[in-house]
Amino acid sequence: MFAAMQRFLLHLAHRVIASAGVVALALAAGACEREMEPPATVAGAWREFQGSWNAAGSRHTISLGADRTGSIIDLRGSMLLAGTGRPNVGFTAEVIALVDSATGLVGRGVWTDEHGEQVFSELKGEGTKDDNHITGTILGGTGRYAGAVGTYEFSWQYVIESEDGSIQGRAVGLKGRVLPGQPTTGGSRP
Repeated sequence: MFAAMQRFLLHLAHRVIASAGVVALALAAGACEREMEPPATVAGAWREFQGSWNAAGSRHTISLGADRTGSIIDLRGSMLLAGTGRPNVGFTAEVIALVDSATGLVGRGVWTDEHGEQVFSELKGEGTKDDNHITGTILGGTGRYAGAVGTYEFSWQYVIESEDGSIQGRAVGLKGRVLPGQPTTGGSRP
């Protein structure tokens, strides 16, 4: 009887050790799969953010007279957001715009997160090279950004402007606020 009891206890110990190993593996796998989600907020509450955007691209310029030019710009770069209300930590941000040195900028932007979900916006600037304040209006998006609305603003600072039209720059003072919509799985483009 003593031998049977030893076998039973040994069998029980092996099962406990095996179960503990499975639990440890499950916990480790869960920790590896954890995603960085934006902070939870109250539904219907505005979320404020600030950040940085560095981009490179091209500009094609034509003369519209002695002191006036028109340009088409195409920029792409990394946008990193901070603040407890940020919609996400990082995006690839793309902008296309028409710039008139006398009347300002009109453009469209798309921010794409690491899951391929996007935020759409329109951009307007009524400034000159010295005073280039740009405002963006968030028009919704796909996935968890579907139905989102909001605004953001920044000033654009050129870092490199070459004769072949290559440009690099950054957004200065990027800040905004967003009101999240109802997330969807498919989303739609405006």
